[in-house]
Amino acid sequence: MKFTQTSRLSEAPETAGRTPQPRHPLDRIGIPKPLFWGYVGLLFFMIGDGIETSYLSKYFASGLGFSETGAGTIITIYGVTAAIASFLGAGVLSDRWGPRRVMAMGAGVWVVFHILMLAVAIPAHSYALVLTTYGIRGFGYPMFAYGFLSWVMAVAPKAHQSKAVGWFWFFYSSGYPIIGSFLFAAAMPLIGFYSTLWLSLAVIAAGSLIVLLLLRERTGFTGLAPGRDSRSELAGTFKILFERPKLGISLIIRLINTTPSFGMWVFMPFFVRDLGFSDGEWNTLLVIMMVTNLGALLVFGVLGDNWSGRKTCAAFGGVLGAVGCLVCYYLPAAAGYNFPVAALAVAVYGAGLAGYVPLPAMMVAQAPERRGQVMGVYTLGAGLSVAVGPLIGTLSYSTWGFQGLMWIYAALLLLNAVLCMFVTSPGDGMPQEADATEARRTVEPPAVQPSA
Repeated sequence: MKFTQTSRLSEAPETAGRTPQPRHPLDRIGIPKPLFWGYVGLLFFMIGDGIETSYLSKYFASGLGFSETGAGTIITIYGVTAAIASFLGAGVLSDRWGPRRVMAMGAGVWVVFHILMLAVAIPAHSYALVLTTYGIRGFGYPMFAYGFLSWVMAVAPKAHQSKAVGWFWFFYSSGYPIIGSFLFAAAMPLIGFYSTLWLSLAVIAAGSLIVLLLLRERTGFTGLAPGRDSRSELAGTFKILFERPKLGISLIIRLINTTPSFGMWVFMPFFVRDLGFSDGEWNTLLVIMMVTNLGALLVFGVLGDNWSGRKTCAAFGGVLGAVGCLVCYYLPAAAGYNFPVAALAVAVYGAGLAGYVPLPAMMVAQAPERRGQVMGVYTLGAGLSVAVGPLIGTLSYSTWGFQGLMWIYAALLLLNAVLCMFVTSPGDGMPQEADATEARRTVEPPAVQPSA
């Protein structure tokens, strides 16, 4: 993938005698000005996608009469399709067709199959149709979101790529599920959940139109690496896991990273319901979890840069995340219907979830000359967690309940704490001299040279 291309406006040398133009305020804070409407469109799209987050599994169970594990199966299938789309959207498809086309395809899939689910599958109370339509809809949001992430990486100046990607995740997480949950809380009492799903369609359409009509930066209109063989690139993304074993470890870390959150969003509503919490209160708990996460992202980002990326991931993503999983069960179970206690519990987990913010930089440091393939590995792990989190719950919830599920997630995060310590990089557990020697042995020329 041609991640080496940068914005000519921001990096072109000044002509002799010409007064340098002041940087736009957006560029100064790390948002590439030509991509501004892309960030806005992403926010709207993820708001629409996040409206259903806090209640969908419960709606499938109580509203449509499916079992709790049956609801988990539906969301697991959704996660499988999302994993495939996450991998392809930020890699092969953006290289071949361009991010704009990938985003348009993702939006189209989301809209079409959401309408089919609402107009056909849900009115028929058909488990098979809901499973099919919602499952295929899972291709939609990753193609839209990670297609734009590819666009960001292709356009942002190299010196500011971390900031640009940080803003990507800020807008992504602000929409899904924070603002989406607020919108759900406002709409649900007035129009009911089924109608809020139609409302999400309107917000998705707005986000899609913002991108398609207002985002005019030309890099994303064509393939980022159109001459590259797709099969070779796809094979190379898997091959790099064995050529650079630390990337294989990193894939496991990224998979475990958000596995508990996607599982908790499916099964925790049933747990707090049994303690007496209303749907609105669970929705508020989810918002508290993710607002804490956004705040912690900033703290752990600075800590990772100035202390240690791998130690930050291990101590806060791994250990604090594991503690957060356990307190999400034990504190509410001991206190019963007590909102402040439950809020404290989910806030601890939300902070731990942010502990992995240094991971992308750690991964890129393993193979900086193959950034596109590294991004494919990263998004593959992100997408797989959407499926694995609910799958673990589907297989274990009926036997061990929410308590057993939280212990499984905590054990996985503690495993992550150990794995993180093996992902060393220059200046963070690996001597600079040793790394230089290793780089000379393993470096490969980039598949695509920087644009002239």
